[in-house]
Amino acid sequence: MGNIIERLTNLDYLIVAAYVIILVFIGYKASFSKGEKKDENLFLANKSLGWASIGFNMWGTNVGPSMLLAFASIGYSTGIVAVNFDWYAFIFLFLLAIVFAPKYLAAKVSTMPEFMGNRYGDSTQNILAWYALVKILISWLSLGLFAGGFLVRQILGIPMWQSVTVLVAFAGLFTFFGGLKAIAKVNVFQMILLIAVSLSLTILGLYKVGGVSELYHKTPSHFWNLVQPASDPKYPWYAILLGYPVAAVAFFCTDQSMVQSVLGAKNLKQGQLGVSFIGWLKILSLPLFILTGILCYVLFPNLKDPNEAYMTMVTNLFPPGMNGLVIVVLIAVLVGTIGSSLNSLSTVFTMDVYVKKFNPTASNQQIVKVGRMAVIAGCIFAVIVVLAIDNIKGLNLFDVFQSVLGFIAPPLSVVFLLTVFWKRTTRKAVNFTLSIGSVFSLAVGITYLWILPPDKYNFWPHYLILSFLIFVVLLFLAVVISMLDRSPSVYQVNEEHEANIEKPDRTVWISWIALAIVMVLLYLFFNGH
Repeated sequence: MGNIIERLTNLDYLIVAAYVIILVFIGYKASFSKGEKKDENLFLANKSLGWASIGFNMWGTNVGPSMLLAFASIGYSTGIVAVNFDWYAFIFLFLLAIVFAPKYLAAKVSTMPEFMGNRYGDSTQNILAWYALVKILISWLSLGLFAGGFLVRQILGIPMWQSVTVLVAFAGLFTFFGGLKAIAKVNVFQMILLIAVSLSLTILGLYKVGGVSELYHKTPSHFWNLVQPASDPKYPWYAILLGYPVAAVAFFCTDQSMVQSVLGAKNLKQGQLGVSFIGWLKILSLPLFILTGILCYVLFPNLKDPNEAYMTMVTNLFPPGMNGLVIVVLIAVLVGTIGSSLNSLSTVFTMDVYVKKFNPTASNQQIVKVGRMAVIAGCIFAVIVVLAIDNIKGLNLFDVFQSVLGFIAPPLSVVFLLTVFWKRTTRKAVNFTLSIGSVFSLAVGITYLWILPPDKYNFWPHYLILSFLIFVVLLFLAVVISMLDRSPSVYQVNEEHEANIEKPDRTVWISWIALAIVMVLLYLFFNGH
């Protein structure tokens, strides 16, 4: 792999400098606009987000450096199967938009722990707040930062700890000063830039290969199937079908980093259309990210490490003058993911821990100050976790992300699904799942990733199936505890909140029905090859 730094021209440096200036300007304008309360501006963008901002911000939070690296890596190794992790998501995005979002917005909450606290009391809110903090720190902040550090290490050849320290300091500035509004406005600009640069890379690759038809005939036929046979060692169909929903419910429907954009919506319709918009944007994962890896498989078939597929394409295909754009995009996706993660971390800690437990009468100025201290602490913790993740062996980068999420997700999926769909769920069952269940799930994950890794101990099932089994066990225990609870404390319907719940209007239904039709057609097209 060539060194991109050695190929940079004065034009590249000019592009990077111009981008940073534009980024800082957008962040400054959003952060210091007049006439808004600082606490609202910092956390929920003063309820000012429209559907486009919500969609781009959620996509920017979701994409991250991991998407560029991991999707290209798995495209190089196995073809398009990884796009399941984006296209299959439309079902769970629909669940967020139609089932969860109306309840969240009707309850007028700032955080997911607050939502659960309204239903089951302070003890549940406290447990979920700490669990949410751990989840944000590990599955969002640390993994996103790890991918960014991995890329910078490839580009500059500097140690991981130096890479991530510089990156988190830059991304943290936007959250520190501007909160959600700054991140959302920056992400709209950055995601348009990401589409333009990634599409350019794909077009250059297709041109060099000789077109789509040539690419198809130069790759194994199974590369173009979304559904792989049960005998497939990496992504058998049943593992994705059963295991992915566990992570997806937790990721899209209950995760503060994803849901916070919806909580900042002008109204429910804008929130629901914004979630639909990210569903449409996710279709682009194939041409923008996966295809890069497949093209690399044809053009550079002997890579030692598939994780280098993306940067190999960049350094070999982009002419001088365009490499600066690549560095710009890497900064863009990092700021999007890390910024949103830090803002969510700050919101949960400030509102659910500091205000709830320590200072209920805190002023706006105190809330903002504590939120910014949480941002700094999150940055430091993330660097430490990244160095631990860097020592995981035996899994590719994509599997590291999905497996970590798979072990964090089951307790959240169980609790939120039962809360919304089964009113008999008791506080005791919820608290057990969030505390003891979380310890069990995380212990299995630590054992799988570090103590008895699957590359040395082959008794493990697929990590997606392992996540599904943990989910089933916790779901069964939660139902049993609820049924056997002799003095059950169940959710008492809040009449005010129920009265505030709105039904989706015609435009929202049209957008979702159209998306569902397109997704079904895509699944039919990309199978049987």
